[in-house]
Amino acid sequence: MTAPETTSTRPYLLRALFEWCTDNGLTPHIAVRVDRSTQVPMEFVRDGQIVLNISYDATSGLLIGNEYVEFKARFGGQPREIMVPVANVMAIYARETGQGMAFPPEEDEVSEDGDVLLMDDGEPEMESDDESSAERVVQLVPVKAEAEASGEDDAPRTPPPAGGRPALKRVK
Repeated sequence: MTAPETTSTRPYLLRALFEWCTDNGLTPHIAVRVDRSTQVPMEFVRDGQIVLNISYDATSGLLIGNEYVEFKARFGGQPREIMVPVANVMAIYARETGQGMAFPPEEDEVSEDGDVLLMDDGEPEMESDDESSAERVVQLVPVKAEAEASGEDDAPRTPPPAGGRPALKRVK
């Protein structure tokens, strides 16, 4: 007997963390991998990625469905229709605290040897390792919390990211 194919947990986790951010007065942001199936303002895309504020204050008609995250937002004063495949969402986090969740690449984005497939512009999304991608975990760690956990003083080892955004740290 074969097990029925289940749906992805990613949209459910996105909705849950969005609700958690909103309930706690935090601003939810999503980091998105941009490709041909992503409808975002391309002038704001950097290194094949874009970070989007998905709070109710920044969006209109927000819908986090099982296949797409859709909403209307203003970029540089211009209204834009945004449509992001849920599979392209790399992380969701609270801007103020950096707490959230990062997602591994979808199975169809990873080749048999564990390499992440190339994006449309030919740039690799991340370097390959000997480990399989299913074993990789990416965790959002605010720079200050990382220093506290290691017992160091308040001065972080690396400069904090621009704009006060959290840093992505790969945990193996």
